[in-house]
Amino acid sequence: MPSTSSVTAPSYAVIPFTFTSSKSSPNFPTTKLFTKQNPNPLLQTKSTRSHRRVLVKATVSIEKETPEAERPETFLRGGDGDGGVSSVRVRFEKMIREAQDSVCNAIEAADGGGKFREDVWSRPGGGGGISRVLQDGDVWEKAGVNVSVVYGQMPPDAYRAAKGGASADQKPGPIPFFAAGISSVLHPKNPFAPTLHFNYRYFETDAPKDAPGAPRQWWFGGGTDLTPAYIFEEDVKHFHSIQKQTCDKFDPTFYPRFKKWCDDYFYIKHRDERRGLGGIFFDDLNDYDQEMLLSFATECANSVIPAYIPIIEKRKDLPFTERQKAWQQLRRGRYVEFNLVYDRGTTFGLKTGGRIESILVSLPLTSRWEYDHKPEVGSEEWKLLDACINPKEWI
Repeated sequence: MPSTSSVTAPSYAVIPFTFTSSKSSPNFPTTKLFTKQNPNPLLQTKSTRSHRRVLVKATVSIEKETPEAERPETFLRGGDGDGGVSSVRVRFEKMIREAQDSVCNAIEAADGGGKFREDVWSRPGGGGGISRVLQDGDVWEKAGVNVSVVYGQMPPDAYRAAKGGASADQKPGPIPFFAAGISSVLHPKNPFAPTLHFNYRYFETDAPKDAPGAPRQWWFGGGTDLTPAYIFEEDVKHFHSIQKQTCDKFDPTFYPRFKKWCDDYFYIKHRDERRGLGGIFFDDLNDYDQEMLLSFATECANSVIPAYIPIIEKRKDLPFTERQKAWQQLRRGRYVEFNLVYDRGTTFGLKTGGRIESILVSLPLTSRWEYDHKPEVGSEEWKLLDACINPKEWI
């Protein structure tokens, strides 16, 4: 048996799960932590439909990674692309790897000097990832673009809670699940150039006995958000316009819904402010056609470069003062606070013994904390803080 990562024991990571189930459509676990209802770390689903909540404490097993010298053609297990809906796995992996290549190429071109370091890793039972980091470049202090494919096991109690009760196709043992995603955080050096974060992911459980190749449960999640230290309204409007244009191609309700979701998600409760100026965020989407949501996630990933790089080109070479750099570092401190306390992916990865360098690549190279720092009312720094406390409609 291959070795697995752990939190409390060498073989398994033990974390409390909260699942919700709906009569109209099954849901499944997500890595949401620190909910308003309960400050304890929880995994739960979100749904706009009526649902009941069931608390299940259970274990999730994920194999430990092994370094690789070269990139494999795929991280998928053999047979994952054999027709049917499961081919979504093939197309999603292809999409995130192409997005990683295109974003890294654009970042290196804009930087002009820095190059990405690449680490490739795999797991014995299938899955793996590619972590790329550019550090201390000409434009970027730190830029990380990671892709991963994960196979794991969830216990039967967790699956029954997600599905809404036992059924004839219930397997007696743990339920295999699949997850794949791309995640990136880009921290520029210039305080007038904003930080960008994006993440797009797909989750799926194993197929029932009576329908080989068909997923039992699946969902898409992700988002793209902007975190500047100083506000240039034309930049923020450009960024949000690209998000809206992308959303409107699929559903005109997406942008306002996902924009608010983003503002709510990136909330630093202990500061009573948002991490940045938002964008879009969504999770647990499975109440639309699967092909439509795959296309939507692909379009969102493809919109990253046109939404962000033009802003960088305008701001990367602007002169700045030591005071302005210090303000950027203070805002980077807020970034660290959110990621280590509230971010789902970071907290989940730390609790389940994930690859630590990939988990913490989102943190800036440098940050700053000052005791009781308050910007002068009416200053440019105050305007940024006000927008983080009181989210605005930018378009």
